[in-house]
Amino acid sequence: MGHRKYSAPRRGSLAYRPRGRAKSFIPRIRNWPKVESEKPVLLGFPGYKAGTVHVITVDDRAKTPNFGKPLFNLSSVITLPDAQINGLRLYGHQNGQDFAIADVNKAGQTSDKLPLERATRVAALVSSVPHDVGLSQKEPVVMEVGVSGGDTKSQTEFVLGLIGKKVKFADTFKAGMYVDVLGISKGKGFEGPITRFGVKRKQHKSRKSVRAVAVIGPWHPAAVMYTVARAGQMGFHQRTETGKKILLVGNAASNPIAPRGGFEHFGVVGGDYAVVKGAVPGPASRLVVVRMKVRGFAKNQNPPQVIEVSTMPRVR
Repeated sequence: MGHRKYSAPRRGSLAYRPRGRAKSFIPRIRNWPKVESEKPVLLGFPGYKAGTVHVITVDDRAKTPNFGKPLFNLSSVITLPDAQINGLRLYGHQNGQDFAIADVNKAGQTSDKLPLERATRVAALVSSVPHDVGLSQKEPVVMEVGVSGGDTKSQTEFVLGLIGKKVKFADTFKAGMYVDVLGISKGKGFEGPITRFGVKRKQHKSRKSVRAVAVIGPWHPAAVMYTVARAGQMGFHQRTETGKKILLVGNAASNPIAPRGGFEHFGVVGGDYAVVKGAVPGPASRLVVVRMKVRGFAKNQNPPQVIEVSTMPRVR
């Protein structure tokens, strides 16, 4: 009973291991891109997932059969309240890792007394208030956002000039740009190997268990490999969606985006928002971070020609 007659591919990708719960609702960003720009820019912006809409655009991908024709896009709406710059943090690099060397959290400071000669990376401390978009949480969400463009001194002066002020998403990100969206996926709780990894169910006559892995390992070595599908946490993992194109950047006061009655589990979108092509991680109302794309070649970043945005509510 310990053998199988035919071979079969392994079940479940090894790319996401271990599949444990995320430590925080705030996604951890390990890498920030380098932007070739003379002026410093913020590389990310916090927002909140509202829901999905259907956007019909003109296909601008040259040398494709559908070029110039209407293209149907499932898109995600992200609300983006104004973010406040609360401070500056300088990082140095030694023995293969970054370490903080200076913090500034007061407006009016200058870079004269900061150890810029040791700094290799500049980050801005940014806060966003979920209550500003109609959510119940009033405590601000604080996170770091990378800065790129220019040299270290110009980046430091750029962030110091923004301390205590609020910035908008449209100041950095425009329609047509490609971005990465990071977030925490929807939690599913404790699940078995059938649901968690897609393992095939056993025959009902093989043994008493049907929704379980038949053989989890040999006698010798007497150990269970980490590659074996096992029951455990499913969902609430940090995920990164790369290469998402921004289709629209607008404000609900001049261009409403929510369907009649608001998005399910979110409500009516107010203030600034962005419509991103495709799906983004997490359920409605969860924090997501829009980041400039880290990898990939320079694609067509012209603003897309939007024909129609369908905001009809979902039919049950």
